[in-house]
Amino acid sequence: MAKLEKNLTTGSVWKQLILFAIPLFFSNLIQSIYSVADMMIVSHFSGTAAVSGVNISSNIMVIVINLASGISTGGMVTVGRFLGAGQRDNIKKAIGTLFVSLAALATVVTVGLLSFAKPILYALNTPQEAYTDAYYYLIICAAGTVFVFAYNALSAVMRGMGDGKTPLKFVLVSSVVNIVLDLIFIKGFHWGAGGAALATVIAQAVSVMLCVVYLSKHKFIFDFRLSSFCFDRDMFKMVMKVGLPNGVQLMITNFSFLILSALVNEMGGVAASAAVGIVGKFNGFAILPEVAINNAVSTMISQSVGADNLKRSKQAVKYGFGLCAAISAVIFMIATGCTEQIFMLFGAEAAVVEQGCIYMKAFAFEYVVIPFIIACNAAFLGTGNGWITLIVDIFPAFLVRLPLAVYLGVILDMGIFGVACAVPSASFAGAVIAVSFYFGGYWKKAFRTSDIKIQ
Repeated sequence: MAKLEKNLTTGSVWKQLILFAIPLFFSNLIQSIYSVADMMIVSHFSGTAAVSGVNISSNIMVIVINLASGISTGGMVTVGRFLGAGQRDNIKKAIGTLFVSLAALATVVTVGLLSFAKPILYALNTPQEAYTDAYYYLIICAAGTVFVFAYNALSAVMRGMGDGKTPLKFVLVSSVVNIVLDLIFIKGFHWGAGGAALATVIAQAVSVMLCVVYLSKHKFIFDFRLSSFCFDRDMFKMVMKVGLPNGVQLMITNFSFLILSALVNEMGGVAASAAVGIVGKFNGFAILPEVAINNAVSTMISQSVGADNLKRSKQAVKYGFGLCAAISAVIFMIATGCTEQIFMLFGAEAAVVEQGCIYMKAFAFEYVVIPFIIACNAAFLGTGNGWITLIVDIFPAFLVRLPLAVYLGVILDMGIFGVACAVPSASFAGAVIAVSFYFGGYWKKAFRTSDIKIQ
């Protein structure tokens, strides 16, 4: 059992962060291959309309994934706190409550997506030639929502226990399954976007089932027996204190990007839609190292809260920011210096490359400011202050990103370039808010161990 958990409250902060973040990075990297493989294989074998369809519907599913991920983060923080405080019985209660809560939510989300798939696609101004692909991709992915929630719950619990290696093993297997099935369904059977969605769902199911079997055989702290799936009201409140605002924040942030996609669909048609979709895929890949660092810092801080160690938490934020800043500098150079090559990797047609280069020219400045948000948000999440991350992301999204996109892209007629300029502008505003909250010090109030004791 010991090898499935790790105490992050002792030892070198720098070393612990890097060693914990590396498997998290590779796990996130491999998981992202699901959507990247879908996009690249669909692009090579099914054409631009199918790429546009996958892009539009995958943006919808990203909102669902972020809801699951956000709420699961609440479980990660809760489990980490109890581990740091040495309260193992409460760890089991927290895990059981998280699993039961997410199972119920997954059911609601699945029914909602299947019932309103068509109205959602119409509302997003889905191009007519891409509508069929978008519809099939959406309803098939919606049917597999339970696996999305299950994977995120399992992954979050293991992160909270300080274990970043176990999720990596199974997401690697499922990635191979996904790519093989993509080739069979898309190239072999010519199922297009629907085949890509089916491959993703099957791969996610494989990942979840293998993970549960492995943990059960290795005497994980949670035994997966039916009687262990209990619901504790106090635990639910603790999980939701972080998870709900974080989930809402991630959903709304991505919803704002979904609105941007609808705006681009209206202005530029299929080529612009596909271009923005490829930039989105690149960005999802590019920020993975920083997402891993965010998770590592959040986990270290959550365990430090349980151990009442404020000094270690401050060090984790400082080192986390340094790592993120270095990574962002490299990504910025790649995005601005190898723009055409990025689109060529996705087999983009000439019109898509042209639109994409215009969009990337402004979008790339997102990487200049994102380290400030990542590092500060890790402190807020790790200490249970999810409401701060909500403010950091939502206010810039709706007061800066969307209004500015409309003003620059439509009113000033700057087109797709104007829309792209709105993205880093909003992130700059978010960074100012995040840094202000961090140095304001409210998050430090979490370092009272009496706040986490549930009997």
